[in-house]
Amino acid sequence: MLFGKEHVKRYQETDGAEGHDWNGTVTLLLTTVGRKSGQERTTPLIYQEDGDDYVVVASKGGADDHPLWYKNLEADPQVKVQVRGDRFTARARTATPEERPRLWKKMVAVWPDYDEYTRKTDREIPVVVLERV
Repeated sequence: MLFGKEHVKRYQETDGAEGHDWNGTVTLLLTTVGRKSGQERTTPLIYQEDGDDYVVVASKGGADDHPLWYKNLEADPQVKVQVRGDRFTARARTATPEERPRLWKKMVAVWPDYDEYTRKTDREIPVVVLERV
């Protein structure tokens, strides 16, 4: 089971032939710029398409704090995305309160554990929309 740095490396080397399909779902690579380090950080994340956009969830397994990649994109919403061999720049934004329920349902359909994660934390787990620029 790939995840973490090895997942990123294999995904990049194979244009997602290894790493895109993961544990019965699909992943993309999200690259943010570290808000403290200024260095690029790449994270594999479960995603779904929503029209021309991609949707990911900042769950961190239901931890009480947001994942670092989410804090990074809050500081700088310009990100890089790789879906299979398609690499592009995107603008990341947190889903609006109006669109969040629909997008949450879409994400839970492919990763039911997201609902369980909400029971582990008091924070609202952000749903993030990646809009190609």
